[in-house]
Amino acid sequence: MVYVGPLTNFDLLRAWTADKCNALVREITFDNAEELTEEGLPFMILFHDPEDKQIVEDYNKIVAKELLTEKNSINFVTADGNKFSHPLHHLGKSLKDLPLIAIDSFRHMYLFPDIKDMTVPGRLKQFVADLHSGKLHREFHHGPDKVASNDKVALPQVGTDPPESTFKKLAPSSSRYTLLRRDEL
Repeated sequence: MVYVGPLTNFDLLRAWTADKCNALVREITFDNAEELTEEGLPFMILFHDPEDKQIVEDYNKIVAKELLTEKNSINFVTADGNKFSHPLHHLGKSLKDLPLIAIDSFRHMYLFPDIKDMTVPGRLKQFVADLHSGKLHREFHHGPDKVASNDKVALPQVGTDPPESTFKKLAPSSSRYTLLRRDEL
C-alpha cells in the first residue's frame, strides 16, 4: 500500500490513512469508547455473547459486503454484551436476548427488529438509511408511519418512549482539549 496523492493535501492524506488503518468493524471497549465517540458518528452496535464468535464473523462479512459505502457516516462496532449490559438494559434487553443489533445516534438507541434479518440482503442498509432519513427518530416519537392502503380504517398513532443513548456518556468531557473541535484553529 503506497500513498500516491499529494503530501500537501492534509485532508486527502488523513482520509487515506484512516481508510487503511481503521478496521471497518471495530470492537468497542471501555478503553476505546471515548476515542470512538469523539469521532461524532453514530454507532451500529452488535451486542453479542463473547463466546459467540460466529455472529461477529457474520456481522463483519455483511458490513463489508453491504455497508462499505456507509463507513464515513456510521461506526460499525461490536460490543461484549456482558461488559455493556447497561445499554442493553436501556433497550429493555438482557444477556439472554443476545445477539442483537442497535444504532446509537447519541440521542436515542434504535433496536434492529430481528437479528435473523441481518442476513437478508439490504435489511441492514435500509436500517442505516432509516436513521439518516430521520424515519427511526420520527417513528420512535410518533409510532410507525402510516402505510397507504385502500382501506379507510385509520390506525391510531401511538407515541413511544425511545431509550436514550448511553454511549454519549462515554464521550470526552466538553472541557477537555481536543483538536477535533477546531474551535481555536
